[in-house]
Amino acid sequence: MNYDERLRNVTVLGAAGKMGSGILLLTAVEMADLSLKKENAGKPFCLNAMDLSHEGLAGLLRYLKVQVTKIAEKKIVWLRKMYADRADLIENEEILNQYVFDVLSIVRPVTKLEAAYESNLIFEAVSENKDLKVKILSQIDQNNPNNPWYFTNTSSVPINIIDNEAKLGGRVLGFHFYNPPAVQKLVELIVTDNVDAEANEFAKLYAKNLGKIVVPSNDFAGFIGNGHFMRDALFAIKKAQELSKEYGLAKSIYLVNKVAQDYLVRPMGIFQLIDYVGVDVVQFIMNVMNPFLKDEDLHSDLLDQMMEAGVKGGQMSSGAQKDGFLKYEKGRPVAIYNVEKGKYIEIADIQEKCDEVLGKHPNPKISWKPTIRRRDKDQVFAEFFATMKSMPDFGARLGMEYGKRSNEIGRKLVSDGVAFNEVDVNTVMLTGFFHAYGPVNDYFVY
Repeated sequence: MNYDERLRNVTVLGAAGKMGSGILLLTAVEMADLSLKKENAGKPFCLNAMDLSHEGLAGLLRYLKVQVTKIAEKKIVWLRKMYADRADLIENEEILNQYVFDVLSIVRPVTKLEAAYESNLIFEAVSENKDLKVKILSQIDQNNPNNPWYFTNTSSVPINIIDNEAKLGGRVLGFHFYNPPAVQKLVELIVTDNVDAEANEFAKLYAKNLGKIVVPSNDFAGFIGNGHFMRDALFAIKKAQELSKEYGLAKSIYLVNKVAQDYLVRPMGIFQLIDYVGVDVVQFIMNVMNPFLKDEDLHSDLLDQMMEAGVKGGQMSSGAQKDGFLKYEKGRPVAIYNVEKGKYIEIADIQEKCDEVLGKHPNPKISWKPTIRRRDKDQVFAEFFATMKSMPDFGARLGMEYGKRSNEIGRKLVSDGVAFNEVDVNTVMLTGFFHAYGPVNDYFVY
């Protein structure tokens, strides 16, 4: 079965979810493009969008129509060539509408798992729950005579466990898209020792055709991305708890969050990132990873308390940010949750005093957005962190401590055999988390 044939019948599990919808969009466009090739004329292409939510599937179709229209507009020249033999398609608008129709015609919204019984390729994007993944994939495999390949979007569950417990015989691999899949360039590719070699090669070609950057990771819980992020987040949480003895929890969260963003030059503060992913998701991933770790404990009692208080963060279906450690208005943090008091503390009430505690910034002109595009950013960061290293101010010292810990985490991922090399660690954080520099560097070595 060649590449085109493999993509003739595909299922996306969890298609209406945040990750599943993006995977479905990318796959639908790839399948539609294949269907327009002359050698595939008249051949049916079917993409099952499987989800339990009827409402979610309805919203999915609206999302697809908008996004496919945008994609079509960017490749109108190519589409004109593909539809060159269609005398009825003259104007650009006619061609765009036809392409949108062709893409959506491939998609079959379904709520029953049986739809996957005829598929050759199955993308799994259900919740980060090992038992659920095993149950679903096992059921499909027992009823699908095609020996399908399974691409799981898990960000933490070891692939070999899914493979062994679902008895898939090496026909499953980790194909971890980053959120949102339609925008993010990174894919972590995780294979087991007995992976189907043909499936592995197909995965690389599929990723290439989608324009993705593929970083391989060894099959260890959390892989590279969450391997770094979970430990990075845990350091921040514990540091905030440590500082709370002197400054109180709300102020301490502000201090650590601001240092992570402004002193480490990241796109958002660490507590904002936890909120973006979801407090509940972060806690769950830590719990998934923890049993596989021999020399550390990825657990936070503060996350437990947040969950008990029902403060979970995450995102609404519209993409708007839900309140978590921080309260948001029009996407901007305006307050910080103090779990000890069970209420939000306005940032405006504590910001001035907290900034006084942090002291002088190494260089206020250096921030994430303008710096990330600079060609000389390596030199800029070398000077920036050299200045920070020499400063006695609290914020600078905390920034160096945090940066050093991030560096240690990155190096340990290599020494533990999770990542193949330091370049892979840096690539994941640069492309998947949009960091301005890789965590494995010489800036914090002293």
